[in-house]
Amino acid sequence: MNDQQSLLSALDRSFERALGLLNSLSPSQLEVPYSPDINPPVWEMGHAAFFFEHFILQKLDGAPPYNPALNDVWDSFELAHEDRWEAGVFPDKENTLKYVDHVHQRVRQRILEKPLSADDLYLYKYSIFHLNMHIESMVWARQTLAYSLPPSAVNVSSAAEARLAGNVEVPAGRYRIGMPAHSEHFATEDFCFDNEKPGFVKELKSFRMSPTLVSNAEYLEFIQAGGYQQDSLWSMAGLKWRQRCSAMHPLYWKQVEGQWLERYFDQWLPLQGDWPVKHVSYWEAQAWCNFAGRRLPTEFEWEAAALGNLEHGPFTPFPWGNTMDDRRVDMNATGLARQSVTAWPQGDSPFGCRQMIGTVWEWTDSLFMPYDGFTMDMYPFMSTLQFGDHKVVRGGSCATSSILIRGTYRQAYTPDRNDVFVGFRTCAR
Repeated sequence: MNDQQSLLSALDRSFERALGLLNSLSPSQLEVPYSPDINPPVWEMGHAAFFFEHFILQKLDGAPPYNPALNDVWDSFELAHEDRWEAGVFPDKENTLKYVDHVHQRVRQRILEKPLSADDLYLYKYSIFHLNMHIESMVWARQTLAYSLPPSAVNVSSAAEARLAGNVEVPAGRYRIGMPAHSEHFATEDFCFDNEKPGFVKELKSFRMSPTLVSNAEYLEFIQAGGYQQDSLWSMAGLKWRQRCSAMHPLYWKQVEGQWLERYFDQWLPLQGDWPVKHVSYWEAQAWCNFAGRRLPTEFEWEAAALGNLEHGPFTPFPWGNTMDDRRVDMNATGLARQSVTAWPQGDSPFGCRQMIGTVWEWTDSLFMPYDGFTMDMYPFMSTLQFGDHKVVRGGSCATSSILIRGTYRQAYTPDRNDVFVGFRTCAR
């Protein structure tokens, strides 16, 4: 995405996907109930367009705003989250879509007519990626609200294998973590976020990791053994969360006449034992590990297992090489984690770990902190607001856009989050 045509293609495809998610909702579905973890769909679309207008058209060109009265309305730092539900605070869908189209066409025209400076290229990519972050949140909001599958959902096909027994061994060594300061090690893509930099070398002891995500069947064993009632399996903070939420199983599970069901968007389906467990908090993952005699990986162990970038070897940002290949992963709101944890062998890491990219975000045991030498990029709020009290999740999910993800990508969620498509894999103690 370093020339006009690739930028335009990514821009158009991203707006098309976002608008598809919005336009597939009925008028009544646009009036979503308040939730601290989602946004009103129309506001979310307007906010994503505002990001382009503010950082590209206004910051780079000094262009007048489309409507100065709405600048604070679309700005997430100016309009408090709970105020986004106030009647009349932002334009209706019809007028919001006029604004979105105006911004989209102005940005397209700018890409076609102006030379690509380094700053311009960075802000184009950042704005496109920001839109794709909101595409993911619009997908998980449909799950939260029990709406229908997103329009991109398809029955993907990737053969599942027999259960992968045991652990894979990741040898001790000095592993490259994060993105290198320069892109001399690979040529296909050089964008990353500030929290992935500066890259460094981390010496790791050997460790053994599960080749697969924890499955529904494995998690069900924890429930049936009374894991939610055994306080000794829970940390003090985890126990407090469990009691506050009255949690007795993953967020979208229920038991009816002895049968476990799981809600996928607007349908309750029989629980599939070989599918990955998802929509679980960090505290639930931690308690399961205590039950199973396992542990969560650190984010550095996760990255070493996913990429295998040794200090003096070649650097690759994906488990299979230098280029994202979305035929190897469950991403882009297509398969939606409706396959076995042993599916997608074509995306295996160098050590044989499966589905480390896509399917579900994976909890690690690491706090989200800056790397030594961290400096903020042009957009100062990408990372800094989450440092210190969020846990690192890695790998992206089935709802994530593949355009966003590398093996070095770091996402941060508070440990109580279970509404997103998040699961976990474990290491031997």
